Amino acid sequence: MGAREFHDGAKDGLEALEPLDPEKIGSFNELLVAMGKTAFGGRRLGEAFEVLSAMVEDPDCKVVMTLSGAMTIAKMGKIVSTMIDHGMVHCIVSTGALIAHGLSESVGKTHYRAKPSMSDEELFKKGYNRVYDTLEMETNLNYVEQVVSQTMKRVDPDKMLSSEILTRELGKTLAEEFDGAGILKSAYLKNVPVYIPAFTDSEMGLDVGTWAMGRVIDQARSKLKQGGDLALLQELHHAYPAFNPYLDLNSYAGRMLSAKKLGIFTIGGGVPRNWAQQVGPYVEIGNHRLGMDVQPPRFQYGVRICPEPDYWGGLSGCTYQEGISWGKFVPPGEGGRFAEVLSDATIVWPLLMMGLLERRRAAGKRTA
Repeated sequence: MGAREFHDGAKDGLEALEPLDPEKIGSFNELLVAMGKTAFGGRRLGEAFEVLSAMVEDPDCKVVMTLSGAMTIAKMGKIVSTMIDHGMVHCIVSTGALIAHGLSESVGKTHYRAKPSMSDEELFKKGYNRVYDTLEMETNLNYVEQVVSQTMKRVDPDKMLSSEILTRELGKTLAEEFDGAGILKSAYLKNVPVYIPAFTDSEMGLDVGTWAMGRVIDQARSKLKQGGDLALLQELHHAYPAFNPYLDLNSYAGRMLSAKKLGIFTIGGGVPRNWAQQVGPYVEIGNHRLGMDVQPPRFQYGVRICPEPDYWGGLSGCTYQEGISWGKFVPPGEGGRFAEVLSDATIVWPLLMMGLLERRRAAGKRTA
């Protein structure tokens, strides 16, 4: 082994770190920039801020936001609607539950802090649905069902439906009849599509299902002469909404194919993240199997906020680097920019949002 050479980091082009000096920080933007010059999770957050800022300010970039977890019950819904209002996102892919609980808030209902002294048995008896440390009232969800039913009266019963169509119609109802802010309301007003790939895995999915059964319940009752309510329910289960998820898939793919650049901002993971990211493989599969030659869309920017690490092997923790192997992302060597923050979104997302708004104000851009 030869003698070691003791290099100076600057001469090798290494980036120097800087102490985070509270006396020199007067804004969220300055804090996030300073964190980017520190280490560990702080540096990750600072780097994510720079990538997210570049993504939302790139005029050629169409930004997809994917949402999972109980973010609306956790009171993050206005961050979503603010990002829509300010043109920071152009497409949303979400779990149905997150949108359903956001609807509860949009129509003026309240979520409450759970009392540790109240057992889950007591909560059930009182109609309180617990999500970790927060409660969704069953009466809230019943009211949301009324809003869904009211919206469905406006929809042509013979029209094939998709989650994009239904969320747009719900957004129209909110815009025309409710004063409060809301994800679907903002999405409707800004013409931002909202896709829910696992639509039936949500209160809204159940609402639409019971709406379809309600349309034929009198006919089913007259048909059955015996068997009671169980037999009636089994008969009603033959009444399906006209719903085709491939309308969503192809609508989304078309939007992605029309973009010059793509960015993805992910909260959590799960079905919304994978569904949004699979557009590249979807087009590539079509090329191979159908004899076509269409350039598969890939994401050039990506920011993920999720506490799930990659070593568990689950989808929610898979890295953007891993996604390159699937043809979903542009490699860094070709201009791809990605950042991942392994943290609770309710902690870091508000910081990122405030930093973005401050940068926009400093640049003299409209923030509404």
